[in-house]
Amino acid sequence: MRFSRTFSTCSCFAAALFLAGTIAAQNSSPSSSSAPKPATPKSDSQTRITIEVTGGDKETPVENASVYFKYIEERKIRKDKKLELNVKTNREGVAHVPDAPMGRVLIQVIAEGWKSYGRWFDITDPKQTVKVHLERPPKWY
Repeated sequence: MRFSRTFSTCSCFAAALFLAGTIAAQNSSPSSSSAPKPATPKSDSQTRITIEVTGGDKETPVENASVYFKYIEERKIRKDKKLELNVKTNREGVAHVPDAPMGRVLIQVIAEGWKSYGRWFDITDPKQTVKVHLERPPKWY
């Protein structure tokens, strides 16, 4: 029993040394024939969605509106992950969503004094602009 345990330990150690030597030999051999691969710029894979929020008949910009950007990150093995980003509009009524995913997203806008807005959009362009128009809520008497 003791001999088999010692033998298996030694053979595992020898196999590990053999694999480490093989990997080191592959990494150290210079391949002058293959040119270095150019790094893909991150700007291609990254997207920046601009959301312009206006309201009323005069198309006035809505300041300090909460913009919720919801999407589903699909996975192969595990359950799909639901993600949400929250941004606010500036004085011009513009909100930017950095690193937005391409595909189908839900954009919801909530602002004080305005009706809530929500709609599904298909994001196809990395620098896409989405225009949102809010309405005043009905008067309660």
